[in-house]
Amino acid sequence: MNLKFLIYGCWLFCSINPILTLNSFAEESSKINLTQELKKGNFLIGLKQHLGAKSDNFKEKNNITFTTKKDFLKLHSINGVKHKSKRINIVLKKITLKSPSTIERVVFGPFASYESAVKQAEKLKEKGYKALVAFPKNWEVWIPLGKNLPDKKLNYKLFKKSYKSTITPFLVTEYSQHKLQGPIYISSSEEIKINGINFGKKFYLAKDSYGTWTLIQKIKFDDYLKGVLPHEIGSNSPSEALKAQAVIARTWALYNSDRFKIDKYHLCISTQCQVYKPPVIEYKNVHKAIQDTSNLIITYKKKPINSFYHGSNGGISASASESWQIKDYPYLNSMIDGLDSLRKSFKLPINSGDELNKFLEFADEKVYGNEHSLFRWEKIISNEVIQNNLVKNQLIEEKLDLVDLNIIDRGSSGRVIKLEIKLKNYKKSIVLIKDDIRRILSFLPSNLFTINKLNDNLWIFKGGGFGHGVGLSQSGAIEMAELGFTYEQILNHYYQGTKIKKIEILSQ
Repeated sequence: MNLKFLIYGCWLFCSINPILTLNSFAEESSKINLTQELKKGNFLIGLKQHLGAKSDNFKEKNNITFTTKKDFLKLHSINGVKHKSKRINIVLKKITLKSPSTIERVVFGPFASYESAVKQAEKLKEKGYKALVAFPKNWEVWIPLGKNLPDKKLNYKLFKKSYKSTITPFLVTEYSQHKLQGPIYISSSEEIKINGINFGKKFYLAKDSYGTWTLIQKIKFDDYLKGVLPHEIGSNSPSEALKAQAVIARTWALYNSDRFKIDKYHLCISTQCQVYKPPVIEYKNVHKAIQDTSNLIITYKKKPINSFYHGSNGGISASASESWQIKDYPYLNSMIDGLDSLRKSFKLPINSGDELNKFLEFADEKVYGNEHSLFRWEKIISNEVIQNNLVKNQLIEEKLDLVDLNIIDRGSSGRVIKLEIKLKNYKKSIVLIKDDIRRILSFLPSNLFTINKLNDNLWIFKGGGFGHGVGLSQSGAIEMAELGFTYEQILNHYYQGTKIKKIEILSQ
């Protein structure tokens, strides 16, 4: 796991009239070191990204309200503002700059996944460029604009934007308002409500790399998992499946904890990370699964693994290189995910649509996870839908007649890794590769499919599974738990050659 982080910010806690002396609490919070936060058992979670943008949910009032019932809230801003109350209201305002500020950079992307963006960043770093992975709307890779531009074949664009104003937070009270400078720290000894919803006890408001702001929660590992498990695998899942999910969610979060380091936090709360919502209900079985696996992670050669997981693999798991433009991991392999008798009937690789159709039509009861709603699926799609998706993703400027869809290549699991789209009167075919297939053709639940033409306007996609298919299948884990497998057996099944280890250092 790569835990190389920058130290972000200098946190000064003073009064409304700036005071130069720091108390012990201020000294403790004067620096944010993401690596140290992990060692203390904390994640910094980006609860709300891009605050102050036009698409921001708070745009009507542009305010964030923090409230408590009994204990006081404490606010500290880096510019010396200090406030104590049971209600804190922060308003985001656009402040006109004395002179416009211009930002220029070279941008690669968008990428369908963080993994593909990281791969591009690594290639650029090898060539001597300072590359950063960012997420303004989609995954991108940025390098500074300089004299030596990369090869034009690398498909980048030059970004230049002038800003006449800046988004600035203000502490607004009944009698006054005070300009704040991030990072802004807000805490209480009791649960804090943010815009009426209970979240936690410690928060930051920090400026991001896009001119907007992020609301960040500082949270203990176990409390984070309480908000992940019910929304990833479901609170009603068998206990051994919940334990397996707790271990992989903890492992995944640690391995991917530098995902948003450009914006001063570890992880987001959407499907770009792991789905997290503040736990409104205390599920005893979820809490027990987390307690029973406390500080346990999956390792390979004594290091945490990249513990990918997904909803359903359709009966065949995928290797990492089938889903993303990255190197394979030795513990993530393509395999038939079911009983031994099924593995004897079907052998990998699956190279053709006919072979895949035979597997998709095979008896479901021999496959783990066949109860998932998208274990088998069928989509009838019109030319117009495909054309609209190509236009939306700026692959073509206007709608063009669709001539053909052609699967050029499949991975060992039978998943489509290269799809050709032929258009009338277009200079060349459009070829979608791996994760870009589902990003562009967003109606597809997975890359495990066949295509047939029904008529001049309609295509039928038949497939199986939901998600990328790499690592643990949640529906498969649930069925294995129901069949009596332990969480250790489930994890060893999906992450071959790995070990489960306790990481005591993270609780110190």
